[in-house]
Parts: sequence; C-alpha cells; structure tokens
Amino acid sequence: MSIWLNQSSTDDFILLGIFSHSQADLVLFSAVMVVFTVAVCGNVLLIFLIYTDSRLHTPMYFFLSQLSFMDLTLVCNIIPKMATNFLTGRKSISFVGCGIQNGFYVSLVGSEGLLLGLMAYDRYVAISHPLHYPILMSHKVCLQIAGSSWAFGVVDGMVQMVVVMTFPYCGLRDVDHFFCESLSLLKLVCIDTSIFENVIFACCVLMLFIPFSIIVTSYIGILKAVLRMRSAQAGKKALATCSSHLTAVFLFYGAAMYIYLRPRRYHAPRPDKVVSLFYTVLTPMLNPLIYSLRNREVMGALRKGLERCKIGHQY
Repeated sequence: MSIWLNQSSTDDFILLGIFSHSQADLVLFSAVMVVFTVAVCGNVLLIFLIYTDSRLHTPMYFFLSQLSFMDLTLVCNIIPKMATNFLTGRKSISFVGCGIQNGFYVSLVGSEGLLLGLMAYDRYVAISHPLHYPILMSHKVCLQIAGSSWAFGVVDGMVQMVVVMTFPYCGLRDVDHFFCESLSLLKLVCIDTSIFENVIFACCVLMLFIPFSIIVTSYIGILKAVLRMRSAQAGKKALATCSSHLTAVFLFYGAAMYIYLRPRRYHAPRPDKVVSLFYTVLTPMLNPLIYSLRNREVMGALRKGLERCKIGHQY
C-alpha cells in the first residue's frame, strides 16, 4: 500500500471512456444516467422493503437483499466516476483510486455470480423439500451462504487487484475503458503478462463454472420435483417463483461469458465496453424490476408502504 501512495501523484491513469461529445453520445450518456438513477432508487427501495416488511423476512428475500446491495455498490463504484470524467472533461484517475475501483469491481462481480448460483439452490430446497425448508435454510445457513459469496468475491478481488497494480506500467497510461478493468490495464504493462492473463482466464472459468453448475443441478432437481407434482397449478406456481431468478441469471452470465470467456483475439474495445456497460448499469437496474414487478409479495409490501405514507401525510 505504501508503494501505491508514493505512486499516486505521478502515475495517474487516463480513462478514455465510452462516450464522445457528439450529439448521439450525449443522448446515450443521458440515457445511462437515467438507468443509473433508476438502478440506485430501485435497489435502495427493494432493500428497504425487505428489511421493513416482516412478510419478506424469508431466505429468498434475504438473498435478494444481498443481491441488491451488490448491484447498488457495483453501479456506485463505476458510474459516478465515469459521469464526472465525462462532464468535466478531466479523464484521470489516481493510481490508488484505480486499484480500489478494480478491486471492488472484481469482488462484486465474483460475489454476485456465486450468490446467483446459491439462490438457485435455495429455490431447489424450497420446491423439492418444502417441509424441511425451515431447517435446511435456517438463519445460520443463510448467513453462511451470503458470507461465503462475499468472501469468495473479496478474496478474488484482493488478489487480482494486488497483482495487477504491482505490475510495472510505462509510456502512456491511457486505459481504453470507462473504468479500471483488469484486462484493459494489462495492455499497458511493460512486461509480458500472458501467464497472468491465462490465470485470470482460468479463474473466470472457475468463477463462472462453479455457480453455473449449482444452477444447472438445482434446476434439474426443481424440474424433477415439478414433474412429480400431481397438481398442474402447483407446478406452475413453483416454476413462477424461479422465473425471476432465471432471468437475472441469463442477464448476468450472458454478459460475463461474452466478456471473459472469449479468446483474446476476438476482443474489441468498443463492443467490450458496450457489454460492460450492460452488466454494470443495465442489469443492476433490471434486477429489482424483475423481482418486484413479477412478485406479488414485493408489490404487496410496496403498496403497504405507500398506504402508510398516505396515512402519515394525512395526519
């Protein structure tokens, strides 16, 4: 850390960003800021509803509150700096700031990926073993699942941040991205980083494969349980509780696989930045909408909260 502090004043990076100041890009930037605002408000509201309404004090909503907190932290880690640089025309970010942003980004993406996998296991237990659900998904187990998700991401983020930021950088420090993304930073390193890039690729495969395997295994179990149900209505209700989670999984993993599992020769800065914008801003906005608009319990909690506000306003 002392090395970082000594370098911070002279070794700033330049984030080239994704938007120019053309008319079209100004419109796109405005749209991103609207999406960012909706993402922040939506996730804050969802967290508030989950922790204030006793009907939502269940394992599924506890995990959803953790997901919303991860999404909220992710957008706040990246978008405000991007917006400030665009509006002021000052594109620099300090060496320390770049390292912190990179560490948070890797940690949050890793944590969210594993949490989505473990949320599938929660749905499997709820549908396949409903009588044992309170025991199998006790408060202690929920805390362990959430804690392991955070620990998994934080360890990966810390390791990757320390290694990436201790490489020697030389020449122009122009990062062809709108935030300090690891692969973009490695392009500026003076020495050969192919071994570390292969390690990153292997870690990404592992980080995606483990939760994705949990998701596939859990949904195979869910499908078997649904097929054994005698009531078609019960089967539809069981699948309906999984639809929101599956939508969030496809959004997150689709973008992550596109960025990190393609061979390096197929990477191009502009498409990569667009996809990164998708899952750093759009996905965090869509997640609370997906889970709230398609969920009667959340909508009920929202209506109850609005009614309280009306009553309080009348008095």
